[in-house]
Amino acid sequence: MSEEQFDFEAWSSLAQTDPAAFEIKRQEMIDQLIEEAPEDLRQRLRSFQWRIDMERQRSANPLQACIRISNMMWDLIHADRGFLWSLQAMSDPSALLNAIPAESSSADVVFLKPERG
Repeated sequence: MSEEQFDFEAWSSLAQTDPAAFEIKRQEMIDQLIEEAPEDLRQRLRSFQWRIDMERQRSANPLQACIRISNMMWDLIHADRGFLWSLQAMSDPSALLNAIPAESSSADVVFLKPERG
């Protein structure tokens, strides 16, 4: 869908007047966009959309959903081997070899004693 085809006012009006129809149309649009994506990306896009939908369901209101999804996006950008890492790898692959942390082979074990009361 190109930017010119998206009618914000129509979508906003539908969301206010018929939220159920809005959700059906929203899901149809998402499904269509995923189906138009290259085949090798579709499963990854479906998984990502599932994560977004779960954040929406877990949220108490639309603002909280927006904040949770925004935080999720930032986490994907800054995570180990995330988006920023990938951009750096494309510009200077040799520098990233030194940035990859060695895997640790040991860990501290903390034993927790149950409280008695």
